[in-house]
Amino acid sequence: MKIAIAQLNPTIGDLQGNSQQILQAATQAAAQGIDLMLTPELSLCGYPPRDLLLRPSFIEAMSWQLQQLAQKLPPAVAVLVGTVETHTLAHTTGGKSLYNSIALLFNGKIQQYFHKRLLPTYDVFDENRYFEPSYVSNYFNLGELGIPSHPEVSPPIRIGVTICEDLWNDEEFWGKRQYPTNPIANLVEEGADIIINLSASPYSMGKQKLREAMLNHVAVRYHKPIIYANQVGGNDDLIFDGYSVAFNGVGERVALAAGFQPDLVAVEFDEKSRELRPLSLNGGAIAPVTPPPAKPLSQPEEIWSALVLGVRDYTRKCGFSKVVIGLSGGIDSSLVAAIASEAIGPENVLGVLMSSPHTSQQSVIDALELAENLGMKTYSLPIADLMAGYDNTLEDLFADSPRDVTEENLQARIRGNLLMAISNKFGYLLISTGNKSEMAVGYCTLYGDMNGGLAAISDVPKTQVYAICQWLNSREPGKIVIPESVLSKPPSAELKPGQIDQDSLPPYDILDDILDRLIHKHESIPQIVAAGYDPALVQRVVKLLNGAEFKRRQAPPGLKVTDRAFGTGWRMPIAAKVPQIPLSRE
Repeated sequence: MKIAIAQLNPTIGDLQGNSQQILQAATQAAAQGIDLMLTPELSLCGYPPRDLLLRPSFIEAMSWQLQQLAQKLPPAVAVLVGTVETHTLAHTTGGKSLYNSIALLFNGKIQQYFHKRLLPTYDVFDENRYFEPSYVSNYFNLGELGIPSHPEVSPPIRIGVTICEDLWNDEEFWGKRQYPTNPIANLVEEGADIIINLSASPYSMGKQKLREAMLNHVAVRYHKPIIYANQVGGNDDLIFDGYSVAFNGVGERVALAAGFQPDLVAVEFDEKSRELRPLSLNGGAIAPVTPPPAKPLSQPEEIWSALVLGVRDYTRKCGFSKVVIGLSGGIDSSLVAAIASEAIGPENVLGVLMSSPHTSQQSVIDALELAENLGMKTYSLPIADLMAGYDNTLEDLFADSPRDVTEENLQARIRGNLLMAISNKFGYLLISTGNKSEMAVGYCTLYGDMNGGLAAISDVPKTQVYAICQWLNSREPGKIVIPESVLSKPPSAELKPGQIDQDSLPPYDILDDILDRLIHKHESIPQIVAAGYDPALVQRVVKLLNGAEFKRRQAPPGLKVTDRAFGTGWRMPIAAKVPQIPLSRE
């Protein structure tokens, strides 16, 4: 039995376009003798569809599109498609009206549905809002479908079907269970010969290593081969990295799809040995291969690949072809410009220089050098006259008040207005350039540098920004992308004479570690102080983090690359008083 994994990049809600992707992959698979093709979770509508699922017309359109797809698919290949199915008893027994489902399509018909059993409700997931969990194990026998090239064998091959979270509840691997039941164990008890998992698993740093460790553990524990099909692409703040993979029953990886791009890979299940072996898809013929070991990406390269994919897909799927960025000559805007240039081509990126009387000449030089290195266009809009106009307008009202951060923020807001004007006039997507460290402590200006339709690096701490830029400069020998001056000069907002970020913030290596302990590790103030940090500094960072919540709530969507991002998975209250454990309980 030859099985293909179609690693697809769906657009949420694009039922026709997503269906066409599935059809194209199935046509290619059928031409190469594939018996069964897997697609990702909710591949027909894209993941996550969120409140589109509350629209009856959307559910009806998905059902119709699924039937049309079944009729168009090549007759020789069975295809598992991610979709939804109506919970017909919901109106009498209670519960949600939909299941998160997999449809088995073959010979022009929908042969069978399988429903997701475990529904995640943590971080970015909110599946209990839409779906009813299933309490039934999912499996089928491919031979019973009557595929000519795959007659019934004895004993029959039982294929166990799981959907994403169904796989993530092995108590031996995690040390505990998140849910009362383990669908994998249930399938093994019911005689499954092979387990498949159709997923839409979002990217975060190092997640593929965790996935493979988990899959390896499951395969070895139950002595069953397992095939994992993942979604790829960017959908709003989420990035899906792909890396679909298959393990045999002794835990050896026998197939691995590409990361951060669509792919089609194949394996063969031997009916006699009940084991998997790799296959190569080459020019319409299938040949056994030994998969080369995948070279793991360094952390900077991995994050870079994710951000490039995220920017490309957000731009494309939102209907934009060009983007605009404010170029300050600093490291954050330099990195964002490089990401955008890689994602959609430098000819489609406009960098706008908006120098003020406080902008150093070196910053202008750095911004222009960066643009030249990337091959992108720039335009200069000096803001000194606009600053004077604001000062004149506010002169009487502010007469008895000293100059302070208000005037600094006005500069950022002038720049934000100019960038939005360009975006409105030409239909460009404005990408904001703030990093996670700034977003965490509110070192950014609402309606100023926070303006935009996408925050490309809002989940990347400042120290990681430097690491990615250094990697970028080393990627091609002799080719410098980020000017050396950008990497070496002290970071500064340049909103007043001689200003540097450390006038207002601790050094970024210290700040980022404290923030990591607060945001990712959920450590208390006493725990962070016990790690060697000054109590007053820790308390100040906590106060800044809590006080900036109202800003983050109004920020543009930010691409998620860590396991705790300021996005759909961050649900902190704004009007709240957060209690803290006292440093001393005496």
